[in-house]
Amino acid sequence: MRDVAIQSEFIKLDALLKFANLVCSGGEAKIRIAEGDVLVNGEPCTMRGKKLRPGDTVALDGETVRITAL
Repeated sequence: MRDVAIQSEFIKLDALLKFANLVCSGGEAKIRIAEGDVLVNGEPCTMRGKKLRPGDTVALDGETVRITAL
């Protein structure tokens, strides 16, 4: 698991996937989220705009990131 630091109060799921380099593009993020491939705190999440805050974890293709505050 690696940490990804954010400066704001939250980051949306699709933006985090791009920011953490878990996907190559916003289009890929949209598809992967819609297909239920992304886990947020261990549960499948299909909400592209889900607000993630420090302490949340996101997993995709065996890679997990934890959001931390900067």
